[in-house]
Amino acid sequence: MTKKAEWPRRLRSQEWYGGTSRDVIYHRGWMKNQGYPHDLFDGRPVIGILNTWSDMTPCNGHLRELAEKVKAGIWEAGGFPMEVPVFSASENTFRPTAMMYRNLAALAIEETIRGQPMDGCVLMVGCDKTTPSLIMAAASVDLPSIVVTGGPMLNGYFRGERVGSGTHLWKFSEMVKAGEMTQEEFLEAEASMSRSSGTCNTMGTASTMASMAEALGMALSGNAAIPGVDSRRKVMAQLTGRRIVQMVKDDLKPSDIMTKQAFENAIRTNAAIGGSTNAVIHLLAMAGRVGIDLTLDDWDRCGRDVPTIVNLMPSGKYLMEEFFYAGGLPVVLKRLGEAGLLHKDAITVSGETVWDEVKDVVNWNEDVILPAEKALTQSGGIVVVRGNLAPKGAVLKPSAASRHLLPHRGRAVVFEDIDDYKAKINDDNLDIDETCVMVMKNCGPKGYPGMAEVGNMGLPPKVLKKGITDMVRISDARMSGTAYGTVVLHTSPEAAVGGPLAVVRNGDMIELDVPNRRLHLDISDEELARRLAEWTPNHELPTSGYAWLHQQHVQGADTGADLDFLKGCRGSAVGKDSH
Repeated sequence: MTKKAEWPRRLRSQEWYGGTSRDVIYHRGWMKNQGYPHDLFDGRPVIGILNTWSDMTPCNGHLRELAEKVKAGIWEAGGFPMEVPVFSASENTFRPTAMMYRNLAALAIEETIRGQPMDGCVLMVGCDKTTPSLIMAAASVDLPSIVVTGGPMLNGYFRGERVGSGTHLWKFSEMVKAGEMTQEEFLEAEASMSRSSGTCNTMGTASTMASMAEALGMALSGNAAIPGVDSRRKVMAQLTGRRIVQMVKDDLKPSDIMTKQAFENAIRTNAAIGGSTNAVIHLLAMAGRVGIDLTLDDWDRCGRDVPTIVNLMPSGKYLMEEFFYAGGLPVVLKRLGEAGLLHKDAITVSGETVWDEVKDVVNWNEDVILPAEKALTQSGGIVVVRGNLAPKGAVLKPSAASRHLLPHRGRAVVFEDIDDYKAKINDDNLDIDETCVMVMKNCGPKGYPGMAEVGNMGLPPKVLKKGITDMVRISDARMSGTAYGTVVLHTSPEAAVGGPLAVVRNGDMIELDVPNRRLHLDISDEELARRLAEWTPNHELPTSGYAWLHQQHVQGADTGADLDFLKGCRGSAVGKDSH
């Protein structure tokens, strides 16, 4: 790629550090109390290492060590690294859900970048929401930025069986309810689930978003799959540090990389890897921040004919460790390119095209990354269904669903919210069987609030004891990327704002027709209109703090659930001096 900017030139950081004025001496002089020599402020690129390390974000617990490698790379390339701790929204610990704070993190980090003397940024991410929140922030400010992820955990094993993060938690929990596993065995299995630093070792949301960052071109080729404890993860961090310095010199920004073609590449990649439904919301939000018109229709259009070729849990049988050994995401991108499903000339952070990066890679295990004719499913893209129950759309992951349920009509069993579900689901008197459709309301962006990962509702014990492991489930919630089942999610408009989901009643018949992209509540238009006219909200509204701000301004899942005053508003990256 030809350089976009002349070098040397005066960089943004020189607004703080360049010259002899009182204000510059104020900024520069205080920095010198860290022992920095004067010549480091000579105009070289100042790189902010935005680190989501936190003891309470276990997926990212090793990022401080990786940050040292990033720093080494920046020093080697002639830059000046500055590590900055930033908001870390952990899916493992945040209540009611980390999704509640994705937008807050993006807002805080955007202002962290904008208000400080950074010429470029390294986005150090891992756990689910840290990746989209930092990319959203970087897109809004539009300084040269590059992603390096912490990488997945090593495989888990329990009694000779591969144990996938999250996936086996759901599986073992259902086995306990069905009487197939004791509570003591469940506790024993717990110790085998997370046996090294890193993110989920399944194709959950963390691994999906790492793959999305690479497919978008925002991370170096091969970044997504390297295990967190592999020495090659440290090498990747150091190379990332080197690369960001040149990106600043070239003025290669997120808006140059995250084009509509790049987003289409990412959507098709998500289909090929059997990625998380959460990618839908995050990519919509990221596109909004960079000013790209991306919709649910793009998800259905681009993903519909893409086979799922990555044989990983929850869709398949392997884990991220094997995916890395097989060749990782570059092999998937090469396969997409060979099938005519990749915009080959999309530019990446390397300065090269995505095709130049992957055209010569080799697949080392065709049982992990499958030939197209042996795909887990031939139509692996996220399915978008619409109808009178979801006028603005709902999503389903076909690679994790049961094929016999993809066309299904059944009687609704309704839970008004997550508390109602928890109170009823284990009651043997609950009027439910495997032919029913489980419906949960008030779990969307405004309803939970924050849109928690509760859409993969566990089945009632009396159904599990029959040997049934899947039923159709519908909600306005999300589900973990590690989860599986015939689960309709993100139903929009959500129940909390009076969407049709809010007025579904026990006994209503619901039709799911995935082949025809239809989700229908079998009542007349007149009856639906009457119910909607009579509906009133039944959940408490926050009155202060961020929860109030979120409630007032969060948008629907169909557009990315970003805050309405942040979407599509890139601003100046140069701060005003107040001294």
